[in-house]
Amino acid sequence: MSNGKPQPSVIKRLFDRVFPRMPDFYGMLTEQCNQVAHTTGLLVEYMETGNPKIGSQIRQDEHEADRVKIRNLHTLNESFSTPIDREDLYRAIMDLDEVVNYCKTTVSEMEVLGLTPDKHCLEMAMHMKMGVDALLQGYAKLATDPQAAAADADLARKAERRVEKNYRKAIAELFQGEDYIHMFKRREIYRHLSNGADRMAHCANTLHDIVVKMC
Repeated sequence: MSNGKPQPSVIKRLFDRVFPRMPDFYGMLTEQCNQVAHTTGLLVEYMETGNPKIGSQIRQDEHEADRVKIRNLHTLNESFSTPIDREDLYRAIMDLDEVVNYCKTTVSEMEVLGLTPDKHCLEMAMHMKMGVDALLQGYAKLATDPQAAAADADLARKAERRVEKNYRKAIAELFQGEDYIHMFKRREIYRHLSNGADRMAHCANTLHDIVVKMC
């Protein structure tokens, strides 16, 4: 039955079926970056307070991040064409999700090992948050001003280097004295934060690769 609106022609319907409309990959990446920015913001709050309720929120965020990742991968696999290189899209989706995974792992292991946040954890979390915020700005610019996104990629890489600098300082201070069990416990946490920042840097490298190919 007709609802009064003009119906698309047979040729238009056939074209849309054979060549479906391209998904909004720019919007999808921006949404995923927003998710990661929210999680890293919670990580900073956790490192400031040690509040277990915030730790629970981070674990819930990880479940939501998995949902977004799976949806984005499904859309990528089903799409006929993409505005960005498929491999770059895949790398961005996976590495963004890994940042969230490391946030969750950090908090979960701190609780299991009976560790509370210290100044080094907070500093690394803050730099990771700043790097993810830069990624969010960069990926949001791809659709309208891709060349400008290169500067955001550089900011994210600089944030990762700051995390690594904090990591080395933390390790140097940690391995003093004779409480070796505490040393190894705390080092695991520092490593998770460092690995999370490393994934953030991978996202920045992917963003830069996309900019180069688009411009």
